[in-house]
Amino acid sequence: MKRILLVDDEKWVRTALKWTINKLGLPVQVVQECGNGLEALNWIGHNEADLVLTDIRMPVMDGLSFVKELGTFKEAQDVVVISVHDEFQFVQQALRSGVTDYLLKPIEEEDLRASLEKWLKKQAPGSSSNLKEKEAVPSTIEQVLDYIRKTPLSEVTLHSAAQAIHVNSSYLSQLFKQQLNKKFIDYLTELRIEEGKHLLLHTTLRMSEIAEHIGYADVAYFSNNFKKITGCTPSEFRRCAPLP
Repeated sequence: MKRILLVDDEKWVRTALKWTINKLGLPVQVVQECGNGLEALNWIGHNEADLVLTDIRMPVMDGLSFVKELGTFKEAQDVVVISVHDEFQFVQQALRSGVTDYLLKPIEEEDLRASLEKWLKKQAPGSSSNLKEKEAVPSTIEQVLDYIRKTPLSEVTLHSAAQAIHVNSSYLSQLFKQQLNKKFIDYLTELRIEEGKHLLLHTTLRMSEIAEHIGYADVAYFSNNFKKITGCTPSEFRRCAPLP
């Protein structure tokens, strides 16, 4: 069974989606529901999901910010975004970020079935995406590390790195962990926090500017990650760190 995470700020929407997904009888199950992108990122940090269905408009962290963060966050993570008709410009941005598909509200049962069946077909053994994953060369990791070094951290995601060196995102994530004994997101987070520490000590940029500079669309998420790694918030670090 493939695991699905639902992300929508309206509980009734999540309940209706879960009910419809169960009714379809496909080899998928909803394993978690979250009310916004930040909550979903925190859950994914300790759990696994094969597919994320997320709304675009949500409080705390919206769907676009969530998709951007998720692009660096987890291996083999596919996303279907949910929107209304007047949000197509946001859907276009999401598609450019590498989402798998999009659905329009109100979601029709057959549209949901078609989207999930198309996604499941891509996951099947022998699909073109899986065949590509077997074509890696020994220099793949060197290429991706070089890409990360040369690219602003705000632009680095798992998807962009995979595109830059012409491999599948899932494959790159797995290979990264095998070769470096570290997840892609963990490596990128360490780089982001180190750059954040440098900017906190050597510039007067606001927290929101530093977060954006190193690739965090949400200041709260930047602060949470910073505290997890350093033991203090960015503000505390700037206030208490010794002068360079």
